[in-house]
Amino acid sequence: MWTLLHSRLHITLRQRNLLPKKECILIAVSGGQDSLCLLKLLLDLQSKWTWKIAIAHCDHGWKHDTGIADFVQQLSEKWRIPFYLKTTSQLKETEAAARNWRYQALTEIAQENNFSIIVTGHTQSDRAETLLYNLVRGAGNDGLSALTWQRPLTDNIILVRPLLTINRSEIWEFCQKCDLPIWEDLANENLNYARNRIRKELIPYFKKNFNPQIETTLARTAEIVKEETEYLESCAEINLEKALNRDGTQLNRLVLQSVPLALQRRVMRRFFLKISLKNPNFEQIEALTTLINAPRRSRISSLPGNLIAEVQDNWIIFTKQETVQNSFAQDTL
Repeated sequence: MWTLLHSRLHITLRQRNLLPKKECILIAVSGGQDSLCLLKLLLDLQSKWTWKIAIAHCDHGWKHDTGIADFVQQLSEKWRIPFYLKTTSQLKETEAAARNWRYQALTEIAQENNFSIIVTGHTQSDRAETLLYNLVRGAGNDGLSALTWQRPLTDNIILVRPLLTINRSEIWEFCQKCDLPIWEDLANENLNYARNRIRKELIPYFKKNFNPQIETTLARTAEIVKEETEYLESCAEINLEKALNRDGTQLNRLVLQSVPLALQRRVMRRFFLKISLKNPNFEQIEALTTLINAPRRSRISSLPGNLIAEVQDNWIIFTKQETVQNSFAQDTL
């Protein structure tokens, strides 16, 4: 049965070149409606794209997950699809811990079985909810544009999310029309999870009182922010290369003084990550940015990694606090 969702996904795949022909594709299947919809759509499109398809399931080992792995495996046997399972125990019952472990487990399955692409059933609804979640947490543009169409997991494995233009209501209708069995995950009803509160309470409130198409609007906003963020990041990298000294340890203030504030912040963040491998918070980035036009000998010491940033002539120089203290001790001997 060919539906509108089949056509939309087929067009999306061609336009964005997300899942090239003859690729080895590992589909993450939780048993819920989103992943089952994704699986059915890709199976139906397989003849047109000649993919090699397999199912991966990640069992968290939580009490309320009992039976899901067997359910997904039985589904794979019914549809004659290779099935791979990763299980764990004593995993902390938090969204972050579960998500991090799943990506690690999926990557391991892909590496062990020569899959180059992992596909997940994230939807337009997930993208809208993620934007709201990161917004209330105070995330910048990078966080607001999360849940992109694809991102690398390793040098040779990428994560692809091909359903980002399809919302959860459309997926539910598709599952009903195709009579797909759906495992109702009790964890999705737990309002102790912030994402569930956004899904169950905040999004419906917005739909009723502000915008019935709020999911589409927010997902479109995330796409726009992503594209603009990518552009700003490329500009920041160019300016960072211009401002660096030869050994990459100092920044030329004169180069950065003519750069817009939005790029100055991104240059500072990128440079700090290069030298410390730690991500500075907003206040620290703001403090570093003030050094571009600050008087000589100005310094900032409240930085991750025990680093000190100091203005010396036209340069911003970063040193370890231990180094500074040792120099002071030498001077006093």
